[in-house]
Amino acid sequence: MTVIQADELKTFATELLQAGGFTHSDADQTADLLVWANLRGIDSHGVLRIPRYIEMIEQGVMVSGGAVETIRETGAIAVLDGGKCPGAVGMNTALERAAGLAAKHGIGWCSARAISHAGAVGYFSSALARRGLVGIVMTASKPLMSYFGAKGEGISTNPLSIAVPAGSGNDPVLLDMSTAAVALGKVMAAKDAGTEIPLGWAVDSAGVQTTDPHKVAALLPMAGAKGSGLSLMIEVLVSVLAGNSVIAPVLLGRKKGGFNGLVIAVDPAAFGDSAAFEAEVTELKDAIHNLEPADGVGSVLLPGEGSTKLSRIRDAEGISLVAGTVKNLIDVAQRFAIQIPSALAVNGRNA
Repeated sequence: MTVIQADELKTFATELLQAGGFTHSDADQTADLLVWANLRGIDSHGVLRIPRYIEMIEQGVMVSGGAVETIRETGAIAVLDGGKCPGAVGMNTALERAAGLAAKHGIGWCSARAISHAGAVGYFSSALARRGLVGIVMTASKPLMSYFGAKGEGISTNPLSIAVPAGSGNDPVLLDMSTAAVALGKVMAAKDAGTEIPLGWAVDSAGVQTTDPHKVAALLPMAGAKGSGLSLMIEVLVSVLAGNSVIAPVLLGRKKGGFNGLVIAVDPAAFGDSAAFEAEVTELKDAIHNLEPADGVGSVLLPGEGSTKLSRIRDAEGISLVAGTVKNLIDVAQRFAIQIPSALAVNGRNA
């Protein structure tokens, strides 16, 4: 493992992305999203994505520097078109629009179609919660996961995040989950780390569960039919409603893929006293914390608490990166003649 400070990693990530074709603003927003994930231990959605993001720019799958356009706005609903912009850029734009609509209407629903991979969506929902809003965020993409009862890739791993404010100075309650048994990025992380994956994560080309990340042909849905059903409905809410369907056109051979996002911001004040709402959320948190832990469990945690605690540790002590990720970042840096941080260079020579 290699350890690097978060600010140094973000600077390095920004430089790599900019050298790879991102504008400075797009690179900065993307790097902030990636390092946020690494801080929270969500390494599957962290800087290991940089080589692929640069490849997407080169292939024209992602386009940096364009304008995110408003296609339609009706009441509390807005539809944006990102023109294949980086996911962080499209989702940040949708976040601001949703927050503005919530200030006016009590709720803001902003669809962001034709964006790129948006990473750890809890980044966006928690940003809304820090403003005192309830944040609900989803993204949708091409088939990566098997549909329950069917062979091969039939549906995506569409993630869902809900973040709830718990009062000034308190961490929001943050749910951030994939509809798959595991996010695809965790398979990527296992490849980088040279480790096996657990049974129950994915199947190979024959439809048999595998522990080899290099043989993964499709991920498995979480909770069987419930996972694939939830993913299907996210495709409807995020893609079909926004006029940019992904799954059906791919399965029917009309297109190769695509990414869409949805940000919903809800103002608790529209329901009554927002301070009272936050107090009751705090009471709910306390009630869950006071539950008696099961045997072998140290303490009962709320969604997001483990990652939040880890982020504070990593912010103080540094972010750990596996050798495979370090090597891949160094390869990109050498390609573009970017100076390699000393923390990575030492281990990179030994990777």
